[in-house]
Amino acid sequence: MRPVIYQLFVRHFSNFTEGGVPWGSKEQNGCGTFAAITDAALESIARMGVTHIWLTGVLRHATQTAYPGLPADPACVVKGIAGSPYAVTDYFDVDPDLAVEPEKRLEEFRALLARCRKWGMLPIIDFIPNHVSRCYHSTVKPQWDFGKHDNKGTFFDRNNAFYYVDPQNSDYRMQMPAGEFEPERGCGRVTGNNAATWAPTAYDWYETVKLNYGTDYRHGAHVADHLPGILAPYHAVPRTWQLVDAVLAYWQEQGVGGFRCDMAHMVPMPFWRWVISNARLRDCDTFFMAEAYNDHMKLCAGDVTEGLIHSGFSGVYDSEAYNEARAIYEGCIWANDMDRHNRPEPAMFNHGVRYLENHDEPRLAAPQYWGGVGSAVARALMVAHYCSSAGPVLVYNGQEVAEQADGPGGFGGDNGRTSIFDYTCLPRLQRWTNGGLYDGAGLTAPEKELRDFMARLLPLMQHPALCKGSFYGLNWANGETPGYGRRADDPASGHRMYAYLRHDRKARATVLAVCNLDPTFEAHTHIHIPAHAAEWAGKKQQQCVFRNLLEPAAAEMKSTLSELVSTGLPVTIPAGHALLLEWI
Repeated sequence: MRPVIYQLFVRHFSNFTEGGVPWGSKEQNGCGTFAAITDAALESIARMGVTHIWLTGVLRHATQTAYPGLPADPACVVKGIAGSPYAVTDYFDVDPDLAVEPEKRLEEFRALLARCRKWGMLPIIDFIPNHVSRCYHSTVKPQWDFGKHDNKGTFFDRNNAFYYVDPQNSDYRMQMPAGEFEPERGCGRVTGNNAATWAPTAYDWYETVKLNYGTDYRHGAHVADHLPGILAPYHAVPRTWQLVDAVLAYWQEQGVGGFRCDMAHMVPMPFWRWVISNARLRDCDTFFMAEAYNDHMKLCAGDVTEGLIHSGFSGVYDSEAYNEARAIYEGCIWANDMDRHNRPEPAMFNHGVRYLENHDEPRLAAPQYWGGVGSAVARALMVAHYCSSAGPVLVYNGQEVAEQADGPGGFGGDNGRTSIFDYTCLPRLQRWTNGGLYDGAGLTAPEKELRDFMARLLPLMQHPALCKGSFYGLNWANGETPGYGRRADDPASGHRMYAYLRHDRKARATVLAVCNLDPTFEAHTHIHIPAHAAEWAGKKQQQCVFRNLLEPAAAEMKSTLSELVSTGLPVTIPAGHALLLEWI
């Protein structure tokens, strides 16, 4: 099965309060709850072809909203009013914001996990291994607090949970961007982004502290060489490993089926091999997905994505493929260049997570990104990006209705992203959620058409050719084809047209994808399929039939092997649309 992951940000998804104000409170702007994600919502998501549901923002984190027994955290170490879900204050608790009855929040969360599984979707949650909130203190498992037994007089100790800024080189004050954080007067800690300073800037992850996995990160990528191996017993591994393993075991016991691991490249690979092995001894189907980047503070000597896959991850963010997709509209990349990310090597081709949106990236429909044409080319981009590899696919709640990130903000600003720091809403998605009916009654015609398209596309990820098949790019064979994504001043074709084959030899299944990535020009062209490609796909019969997988009612297209080589398959594709044709 090819994982199709739906990122559901609970605070936003089931918030039915419309409007709101910037920097608004929970009472003003509303907040989603576990209980409001009903069977009706989950059935509709499952029918879109979703196999895994990533419940985002679930763990209790730093916030300026108080609850009985849980006072508000100091404003100087909280981003926004609601707070960042990636500044966790208790790894064994869930956010009371998301409960109808805060004192029963864990019970309500477990019920949601059960509903997800009822509809055939594996529930996964965030795991943030690199850092925690400066206010971290577990009220559920205080005996397992990070830093409880630390030697605070040294920058690094193998069994410390944190890294401590040298008090001899300071004024004994932790100067935060918006004031002082009194608990760290005299024992400041390094930020989540490795800022070893008493005065982190507003651009640092100042609200977080970095966790120590038994390595001094200042020594570079080789610092993990001395760490224990995958079979090391508990007493032989650093204390942070033991605590983190206890966290994962706890959530597995609650019914969580997997983890999306934040900034996984900033944590040493030996730890990942050890902890993933332990988790799969408890549940062999545990899903691990890594957010990782090769050019960002990695603790791995080679390619970090390959290191994480080798360590046991089911999927790793394919950020390079994402960046190049954006560069077609924001840079100088042509569609021809996408081939290099679809090479048939087993690592990223089979495990690279393809995404066009997530909480860290701008919305496709945000007017200030994707050249301002993201919503016009969304269909073609999804076919070009999702269907050309065999790895997991990730979609973000609101993407299916062209959400523009125009709900009320605050700390997040107006940056084309739905703010993760604020109480806000998704205005377009609310037209589908419809106050909890989840019937789409308020959707506009274009929004409904886009959601219907995704409901046809995502189940096709399980088609044998798209799930397990190899890749054969066709742009090289169409460099001189008239009308093939070529503007008047282009020296060759293929600027904004992309075609390829996917073929699974075992199932003898073949799919031809043709994507018109231009937002304005309808394509009238021919797709040349060279003889070598037909041979690669095991096609020997002269007569060829192509069936439209996205529009089953459309008439079949017929050709011959000779015509495919000489004149090509004639196609007409509206601007921003795509064809997925099963070659039968």
